Amino acid sequence: MRALIRDFKKFLMQGNLVTLAVAVIVGTVFSSVVKAFITDLITPIIALVAGKPDFGALSFTINGSHFQYGDFINALFTFVTTAAAVFFFVVKPYQVFDERRTKEDPSVKECPECLTKIPAGARRCSACTAPQPQRS
Repeated sequence: MRALIRDFKKFLMQGNLVTLAVAVIVGTVFSSVVKAFITDLITPIIALVAGKPDFGALSFTINGSHFQYGDFINALFTFVTTAAAVFFFVVKPYQVFDERRTKEDPSVKECPECLTKIPAGARRCSACTAPQPQRS
């Protein structure tokens, strides 16, 4: 029984499990920030242009079937604006940061064959085993 509890503690404290838990928590909080950004800043701007901040009431009826296409427009708008917000405020800044970090690290180079990052002094790529040109 003690071995089982010890193994369970070891499982809980594994780095990847703790990292995943932190990622889920931060992701949840980040989701609320993005939602607030879109609801409080982007949607009012759209309301200025389009005249309506909410398209949920838009619908039509054909042969007794009621189609609420406004809900679909709202969901589509939310998806596109969320994706744009994440891309422009998270992905692009991170890419710029990562490029700067990579350029500043002289101990790493890219393999010309497979573009994997390898140690600068490597003679062969660890991913594709291509011979590496030596720096003089």
